Amino acid sequence: MSGRIVGCVAVMCAVVAPMAAHATSVEKIRNEKVIVTEVTLAPDQVEMPNPAHADLVVYMSDGRAKVSFPGAPEFPVTAKPGGTTFLPGGVKVVQNVGDSPLHLVLIEFLTGGEDETWGMNGLPATYKMVREDRYARVYEIKVPAGAHEPQHTHHARVVVCLSGGEMEHILPDGTKQLATPKTGDIVWREAATHAGHNLGKTELWEIVVEPK
Repeated sequence: MSGRIVGCVAVMCAVVAPMAAHATSVEKIRNEKVIVTEVTLAPDQVEMPNPAHADLVVYMSDGRAKVSFPGAPEFPVTAKPGGTTFLPGGVKVVQNVGDSPLHLVLIEFLTGGEDETWGMNGLPATYKMVREDRYARVYEIKVPAGAHEPQHTHHARVVVCLSGGEMEHILPDGTKQLATPKTGDIVWREAATHAGHNLGKTELWEIVVEPK
């Protein structure tokens, strides 16, 4: 770590020194593209992501956060389940400034990404694009109870499940696979082409992050 980064870290630590202990963090995924951590921040607690990489925060609860960078204005975040905040490389601090615990997923991108734009290619029109940049394509999936999806294609991806369901995935050769994502699941799934059918009585709701 360079002297500049060490100095910045020292400054940021001084800023957050009066705070309570750092967040409760559980690593969920680690591979060549991402490290994914589930984080719970009590009021006033902070998380300091690795400055070497860019990150994406996916919120899993309501709350209020503040993101700080050395030498730049801090900015407030009104957190909602399924909301996201992109954090560029460099020193940064995420602080819970609300009155209740803040539950989030921190996705650290381990590569520099690529310039290719994927857009909605391969995805059903019912999916909602959240953001796309050189690091990832991020979209929201909502499949109502009983609904069918057309055949579509995912890249390898992080899936954050905000509302679970009972899904039947139908592969191009007709093979059927049962999937039962549960609320709160944070998993890695390999690339796949399939159609979907929600067999359950609840809407499936997921945020999907496909690193480049």
